Amino acid sequence: MQKGEQLYEGKAKKVFLTDDPDALIVSYKDDATAFNGQKKGTITGKGVINNRMSNYLFQIIEREGVPTHYVQEISDRETVVRKVEIVPLEVIIRNVAAGSFSKRLGISEGTELAEPTIEFSYKNDELEDPLINSYFAKALKLATQDELETIKKYAFMVNEILKVEFLKAGLRLIDFKIEFGRFHGKIILADEISPDTCRLWDAKTGDKLDKDRFRRDLGNVEEAYIEVAKRLGIKVEEEKE
Repeated sequence: MQKGEQLYEGKAKKVFLTDDPDALIVSYKDDATAFNGQKKGTITGKGVINNRMSNYLFQIIEREGVPTHYVQEISDRETVVRKVEIVPLEVIIRNVAAGSFSKRLGISEGTELAEPTIEFSYKNDELEDPLINSYFAKALKLATQDELETIKKYAFMVNEILKVEFLKAGLRLIDFKIEFGRFHGKIILADEISPDTCRLWDAKTGDKLDKDRFRRDLGNVEEAYIEVAKRLGIKVEEEKE
């Protein structure tokens, strides 16, 4: 597959066209941002870890019945994915109170929720991704009722799959953000699943092993990402040409 011109560059990834109209190449960067881009930095090796971890988890999720955009990993940082039309919603699943959820509702971080929750945010950097509900999403024509039901079903399925996989690695899945896209009219899982998009705590110690180490200046950010990858059995050393 031939890599073509760059289509898009975001905070964490670059996206390139290919000679297949149904496929793109995603290249993961080491750039790190937080608080809607207000805080910026670099997490060395993050691109390799996020690429490989996302691909590893997408394949598990696909086998469990949730369609994804994953096609093929082609290098340490690059992966061929299906070319989707992204649904402009960030979908957040929470199992334990943390982050903005704790602040908004005055609930102590670490409080186990009686059942998983789901939130939608409107993907708009200028507006800082405001929280909306399904009625907003339909009114703004961001998604149809059928699409929203599919997204919710898949999101909760992904949660159950990830909880099992991470717990096997000694990690608690606190919450995570995912995105979905349309591929020939069908809703599929897209974007990434990594320490950038998941809150992961050590199951025994409660140590944070995710992007919160960067957000909150906790230190040992690279080490946390590497630890998560290693626990999942994912090779993290970038191959040199």
